[in-house]
Amino acid sequence: MSVYLEIPQLDQHFPYRMLVNDGMTIVYPHWHKEIEIIYAKSGRVNIGLDGKVITLEEGEMIYFASGQPHYFLASPESVRYVYQFDLKLFDESVLRKNEKNSLFSLFEEGQRHSRYWSEEFAETMRGLLLELFELENNESPGKNYFILALLHRLIGECYRFLPKQKIVKNKKVPNAIQQKETLQRLNKVFDYIENYYQEVITIDDVARYVGFSPYYFTRFFKANTGQTFMQFLTEYRVNQAQFILGNEKLPMAEVAEKAGFASVKTFHHVFKGAVGHSPLQYQKMMSYLSS
Repeated sequence: MSVYLEIPQLDQHFPYRMLVNDGMTIVYPHWHKEIEIIYAKSGRVNIGLDGKVITLEEGEMIYFASGQPHYFLASPESVRYVYQFDLKLFDESVLRKNEKNSLFSLFEEGQRHSRYWSEEFAETMRGLLLELFELENNESPGKNYFILALLHRLIGECYRFLPKQKIVKNKKVPNAIQQKETLQRLNKVFDYIENYYQEVITIDDVARYVGFSPYYFTRFFKANTGQTFMQFLTEYRVNQAQFILGNEKLPMAEVAEKAGFASVKTFHHVFKGAVGHSPLQYQKMMSYLSS
């Protein structure tokens, strides 16, 4: 299975889990269809998201919508709580009445970072997440009922008080990955990228690998990810470079090679265009954050 596509090991009948990670638990760039909420219990948590590094201060929260790529950099002396759940936990056909947006749209269009929420809403969400944490090691009767009750409360609070982003990207990945066959096809593509991103990759190569004609593969990939294959591959390589720069002290030529770029010149140009900083500037910024 591709590192880029993560399929959390959730109970198919109760697709929810809660994890506790320390600051030295680094996580490579990946995405999944489940909603993920991060709570910075202590210290500062460095997260890669949308081509930037966001520092989550102690007590802050952030969530990742379905299909949103993200990763975690080393964050010394920090602890984060991780909550993942599949939206199929909630029966929208029964529960949705006055809500205009679907659950998918609610999280897709919402403001991810608690720094931009109202204090009252942030405090409510923090309390719900801490209650879910308290239930984690509690095997008393009714545990899952309490978890589900808290998750329903969380959803209700988001419908009422989660502010919308000013600009919402038109992403299509989550719609596609709800379909098993498409998910399997995409997973195969991501497997190929993971195994060969350090080499020259052409559309013909990938199309042949998944059993499509180049023309059909191009349309299939764009329709189900919202990006061309080459845009996606470049984003993947930039994510790898960001991860390397944030966790290893290597010469730029070696970083470029490990991330799959043909030359240092190309690497510098593409990276700066995507991230807004040169690779060397970015490396210095990450060194400062982790010091």
